[in-house]
Amino acid sequence: MTHTSIRENLLRIQEKIAGAATRSGRRAEDITLIGVSKTHPAIAIHEAYQAGVRHFGENRVQEWEVKRVGTNNLASTWHLIGHLQSNKAAKAAKLFHTVDSVDDFALAQKLDRARAEANITGKLRVLLEVRVEREVTKSGVEIAALPELAEKIAALPHLELAGLMCIPPFLGSVGAGLQPGAVSPADAVRPYFRRLRELRDELNTNLGLPLPVLSMGMSHDFEVAIEEGATEVRVGTALFGGRM
Repeated sequence: MTHTSIRENLLRIQEKIAGAATRSGRRAEDITLIGVSKTHPAIAIHEAYQAGVRHFGENRVQEWEVKRVGTNNLASTWHLIGHLQSNKAAKAAKLFHTVDSVDDFALAQKLDRARAEANITGKLRVLLEVRVEREVTKSGVEIAALPELAEKIAALPHLELAGLMCIPPFLGSVGAGLQPGAVSPADAVRPYFRRLRELRDELNTNLGLPLPVLSMGMSHDFEVAIEEGATEVRVGTALFGGRM
């Protein structure tokens, strides 16, 4: 993908973000776009950065270890958005600004301990990945276990629990083969986004945790996610094109 096409894609995405933000009574500036750069080379990250993207998401610690050599001059925020294996926690705590897929207290403890041992100034931001659909996603904390996990992680001294993340079921391509009056795949996942927002609000009320971040929505459904309260959207294909 060329620099021009990434820039053009970004402009289209920004227009959609602005429209969805307006429909939800918010400002486009309140929505953070995370460019999902997994499987894409460092040069693509540079092109997106030059176009204006400042947040990037990677799925695997080992892939980011290789690519960061070519991007260490960029003043960006690096998100780990994929499932984190416990044996990679120490590296993740040092390589990323935020781990957006925490779903286990033992894992959080390893991140907390690694952050302390590395003497890194400032806390590591983390999000809790919530399993909003049991049949579909293999990772994520169960809804019933969320309050206890959130309370325990919020008490860890070297982590900043900032919010929740979810990956709803993928229900097909938006607009593909829809019959008149049918619900689009994007609208079909709306209840999952709404549920994550409600869970955040419950944690705020019951535990006093503000949790300002709701990371939800990807290339095919981020507009609906924003309408339901997303503060961060993870966009890969719509920005970079298909996986390399």
